[in-house]
Amino acid sequence: MMTSKDSCQFKYQKPFLSAFKPLISAIESLATPKRMLLASALAGLLLSGCQSTTTNDLTGSTPYQTSTRPTSDRNLDQQEIARVRTSLAAQYIRKNELDTAQRQLEKAFAADSRYAPAYDMMGVLLQQEGSRINLEKADQYFKKAIALDKDFEQAHNNYGVYLSQMKRYKEAAAQFEIAGAALGYEGRIGALENLGRTYLQLDDHPAAAKAFLRALDGNRNSIIAHIELVDLLLEQQRVQQAQRLYDETLILVQGQGISPRLLLQGIKIAAAQNNKTTRQQLAQQLLSAYPLSDEAKQLKTWLNNPEAPWK
Repeated sequence: MMTSKDSCQFKYQKPFLSAFKPLISAIESLATPKRMLLASALAGLLLSGCQSTTTNDLTGSTPYQTSTRPTSDRNLDQQEIARVRTSLAAQYIRKNELDTAQRQLEKAFAADSRYAPAYDMMGVLLQQEGSRINLEKADQYFKKAIALDKDFEQAHNNYGVYLSQMKRYKEAAAQFEIAGAALGYEGRIGALENLGRTYLQLDDHPAAAKAFLRALDGNRNSIIAHIELVDLLLEQQRVQQAQRLYDETLILVQGQGISPRLLLQGIKIAAAQNNKTTRQQLAQQLLSAYPLSDEAKQLKTWLNNPEAPWK
């Protein structure tokens, strides 16, 4: 939903991270030209091999994306320091070392008080901590990041994730719409997936279907869009289209194991086509592999009353 410079998953481990701390301190003590050169080199080391990161769940353990992009031509040496500090904070957040992450972000603010990704990252940090006080504070940090850089699509997506967690779904949809409409934004497909799921929370299934179709237009391999659209097609009794999309989904997840949700979808499709053999095989697989799942409970309820609609 950004170019590769916009989103990074920091993969270095703790020993690697610790090795750079003395260098960061040394950078800050140098004269401006040397400091800028060394900070840029360090940022390059930290950010090499970066990639976008999302999750399949709006309120999952890592539902955000991280960014350390420069936002303007302000005092670039200080901005590089803020970028490195924000990079370090992102890694600490992933390891749930939130106090250390906060200290890095405070240093990022001290280096460049207008560096939007640091405010976005602080919002993510406070959201992950999860207490009522910090969840309230997170809102202001996301807003500040967007105010500093209105074209910071990643902050719009992250704010949308936060708003969804707070059950402010209409506001969340507005943020995902912005991120999902930003052509060239690497996280755009994830934002559209988030948008579709948010519309499902709002019980606006036509809008949800449209968002998932946009996600598929952008990336035919979107598993989330496939799975959600199968359910939406089954609701509309468009069984043949649901079957085709379901078959595509099975190809996409090949080697990953089949989830209880996919098994239940296959059972519904088989039942709609009066394919008793496939329905029984999949039902046995679901009840055997995932006996305590919600999908198994739904199946048992339906088996007791096959004439009733699925719930």
